[in-house]
Amino acid sequence: MTKRIAYVFLGLAFMLNSTAQTSSDSLSNNKPKKIFLLSGCGALAGGSIIYLNQVWYSQYNTGKFHFFDDSKEWLQMDKVGHVHSTFQMANLTMKAFDWAGFTKKQSLFIGGTMGYAYMTAIEIMDGYSNGWGFSWADMGSNTLGTALAIGQHAAWKEQRLNLKISFHQTEWAQYNPDLLGENLSEQVLKDYNGQTYWLTVSPFTFIKSDRKLPKWLGFSIGYGADGMLGGFYNDIAIVDANGFVKKVNRERQYYLSLDVDLSKIKTKYKFVNAVLNAFNILKIPAPTLEFQNGKTKFYYFYF
Repeated sequence: MTKRIAYVFLGLAFMLNSTAQTSSDSLSNNKPKKIFLLSGCGALAGGSIIYLNQVWYSQYNTGKFHFFDDSKEWLQMDKVGHVHSTFQMANLTMKAFDWAGFTKKQSLFIGGTMGYAYMTAIEIMDGYSNGWGFSWADMGSNTLGTALAIGQHAAWKEQRLNLKISFHQTEWAQYNPDLLGENLSEQVLKDYNGQTYWLTVSPFTFIKSDRKLPKWLGFSIGYGADGMLGGFYNDIAIVDANGFVKKVNRERQYYLSLDVDLSKIKTKYKFVNAVLNAFNILKIPAPTLEFQNGKTKFYYFYF
């Protein structure tokens, strides 16, 4: 639940960041930029938390704070999702703070932790909600994603190890649409079977050379899972055409692929650069090797 809300916030934040860096570059000094950024982030975060509390969490409020151990849920796909979403939020807000003229320390320790603070607030609301609870596993994942972004920004002023996501529709959503989504827009957020999370490395960013090496070229390691009809176990029977119950195994998947770091592609148009940065959250379809349960499969293009 927490991660799905994070992606909604992340999408809105991307729009704010793109607007800031394309429409407000004409501002003559840093003060108006700082006001624009802080007021926008405050309104976005505060408004969304108030809205969510009224329209969603109020329906499930237990009145008592409690903990919930979901560390083994969804074969840890949701935990990798937390790492991904907090990494992206930290990276985005640090870039925005740099653009607005904040100091390096301010960008790192204020801008870099804004997404973490937001996710912590959502996690606390989960702690008062029936059916969920405050998850230390979620908090650990949020910490890892935030630290990865801040550490790289502090060391290199860029993300050389980038986290991305890709999605494809699966056959499993039809058997449990309430949990996995009834349509594509819901399945993108709910169906962990179709999500793949990627760690992309652009090796030429580590090489200092006078030659124009393609710093946008990357190699990706991916993680996914398949056969999940529920969070912890499959409690839904699937009957085939012959009337037999089909056994569905919950299995982890690992991938090796090529990728393109869109943030390393620079054009003379600020709007195009902003769009490329926004879409860098997504893994580019490319030839891919899949490793699952001791078997290897090749895709000409995997997404």
